[in-house]
Amino acid sequence: MLPLKTKPIPSIDYPTNWSQYLDWFHSEELCRNYLENLRWPTGFICPKCQQSDTTMKSSRARFICSFCKYQATVTAGTIFNKTRTELRVWFAAIWYITNQKHGVSALGLQRVLGINSYETAWTMLHRLRRAMVLADRSLLSGLVEVDETCLALTDRLQPISPKGRKSNTSKILVVIAVEVHSPKGFGRVRIRRIDKGDSEHLIPFVQDNVQPKSIVHTDGSPAYNKLESVGFKHKATVHLGSDIPAHKSMPAIHRVASLLQRWLLGTHHGSVQPHQLDYYLDEYVFRFNRRSSKSRGLLFYRLLQQSVVTEPVTYNDIIR
Repeated sequence: MLPLKTKPIPSIDYPTNWSQYLDWFHSEELCRNYLENLRWPTGFICPKCQQSDTTMKSSRARFICSFCKYQATVTAGTIFNKTRTELRVWFAAIWYITNQKHGVSALGLQRVLGINSYETAWTMLHRLRRAMVLADRSLLSGLVEVDETCLALTDRLQPISPKGRKSNTSKILVVIAVEVHSPKGFGRVRIRRIDKGDSEHLIPFVQDNVQPKSIVHTDGSPAYNKLESVGFKHKATVHLGSDIPAHKSMPAIHRVASLLQRWLLGTHHGSVQPHQLDYYLDEYVFRFNRRSSKSRGLLFYRLLQQSVVTEPVTYNDIIR
């Protein structure tokens, strides 16, 4: 995998406004050429033999490796793999998604871009969510609050039983980690769905997402007692019987949890399927961690950049 460009230049590597976007991507060929430069900035590298040398393009925009004769397209092996949707539409979708502060629903995307099928818009969003988080992202550090919370998800595919409207609503347990900046403010977040709030689930989450020797601030749950033995500084606040409410002693966690629930209810109307929650959490983390970005064009560039290094997924993969 090629390293992602760390300092792209505005108006050279990515468009900075809608007018510039229209100038850059008004044809399928322009979109394809941009994607080729993004995926192979130093020239075509064969996905099969990994050789980089003289290549030729066929009339169908295929690259032919001069070593092993393997044929490849710029979309093969990416989230655009085997898509029937034009790259122009994909690019417009990415621009629209990254320019909406609170995200978009599949229905909203379908209406704005004039996509014929709701299923197509829904699948596009799910593919893009898989590109929003990189496996090798940096760890949280400094003072980090960690706690669990329950999210209410409504399964619209399940009929409402005679018991009432909440009969098709599930409570899903997630754990959240938030960097705390002093004297006031929050940094980056990490979120994971867990089966139980015990040490077997919570300690690995901290190890996967927080830099060793960081100060991890939790409640008084014994599930966090092993943090110091695995290389973290542990600050525990017992809320039971305390005069200070939890939202005061651990404000970052409660703020993020509240915003997350509001985002699920507002943008997605609380109707996220429980088995697909992980990818919605990825989108929320992507948006929250870039909330102060002044350049929407840079967000467009980053998501498109991550899209060409993300494994493809099909509609059937998503609904399983």
